[in-house]
Amino acid sequence: MEFQSPALRELADDPGAVDAFWKHAEAHGTPLVEPDPEGNDAWRLVTFLWRDDPAAPASAVLALLHTVTDKDRHAHDLTPHLMTNVPGTDVWAISHRLRADHRASYQFSVHRGTREDALRTDRRSWLRVLDEALPDPLAAGPSLAARDGRNPSSVLELPDAPAQEWAAARDATARGTRIAAEVDGRRVGVHLPAGHTEGGGPYSVAVLLDGEMWGPVLDFGATLDNLHHDGRIPPTVTLMVETMGRDRRMADLSCSEEFVDWLADTLLPWAAREYGVTDDPARTVVAGQSAGGLTAAFAAFRRPARFGNALSQSGSFWWPDGTEFDGGSEWLTRQFATCEKLPVRFHLEVGLQEWMLLPQNRHLRNVLEARGYDVDYREFNGGHDYACWRGGLADGLVGLLGR
Repeated sequence: MEFQSPALRELADDPGAVDAFWKHAEAHGTPLVEPDPEGNDAWRLVTFLWRDDPAAPASAVLALLHTVTDKDRHAHDLTPHLMTNVPGTDVWAISHRLRADHRASYQFSVHRGTREDALRTDRRSWLRVLDEALPDPLAAGPSLAARDGRNPSSVLELPDAPAQEWAAARDATARGTRIAAEVDGRRVGVHLPAGHTEGGGPYSVAVLLDGEMWGPVLDFGATLDNLHHDGRIPPTVTLMVETMGRDRRMADLSCSEEFVDWLADTLLPWAAREYGVTDDPARTVVAGQSAGGLTAAFAAFRRPARFGNALSQSGSFWWPDGTEFDGGSEWLTRQFATCEKLPVRFHLEVGLQEWMLLPQNRHLRNVLEARGYDVDYREFNGGHDYACWRGGLADGLVGLLGR
């Protein structure tokens, strides 16, 4: 059996060195990152490791690396993503050649039934895999919390991945105030900057869609506190708008005029009364990811006098149809192409691994730039992944509010 990783080849030749192998992994963290076997310094050989439990040995271990292992791309053959056991050891491993700026969340699915069960790929099996998947106990990188009772993910950050300097909470940074509110029957998490006072505004305001992720799950408030402390954004009241269930999310985040009008005419006036937020569109950001990214751009289109800044991450600009340029797809892009130029600015970003979104995001960028809009456009080497979005969201707020 031939392994790509030099370290694994050495272990396969000398299985008795397994204790030393694991001590090195514990000291340096996993996954194992080695030079590119093809000699290209812009790439790395990344080897994910799982240590077997001798009391309950695995029959198969699946490495779930975000986007690289994907239920839509590989629904009919998971074999390439099953880890290999190094003979005579408790080491399971799999290697991927990845660009040195790659960032992705990952987990492991450990199967103790039959190997055939591990290879089942129907929808129910995938949901079970995701529900039961485990983080990397030796991960060198940070973790990423999950909702719905799932285990957290580990995060792979290769050396050239964009820095996320504001992501982690800092002991020396003053924390803002978190408030769980309800507005017109919808849950909204409010983050007030440190030093916020009644009557001290008007404060800049950021509206974050999918607020249940950014608030209680990912604690984006720590990032906001760091940005305020470092002077990268002005004191900003952040409204994390929860989606209230999958069906309601699909309805609200599909260029819904009713939802955007609710944001503009109910949510923001409420926040002005309660927390002193500004009514200046140039100091107002609406931000979202995926369908939320589509909706952020739509909010700027429909209500430019209220939302002067749209921050879209991995926006679903294919909507309402998945085909390109056929008269039915990319509805919002076609609106920007044909309407008069609006007084709004954009921060757009999309992952290079998002094969279903990359062309449409590039198309929107081209249309906006051709129409003379102020557009900060970025592509990151990653997928449809909160591990990437949490850094990009901070960068986008700095770019839109910090100037």
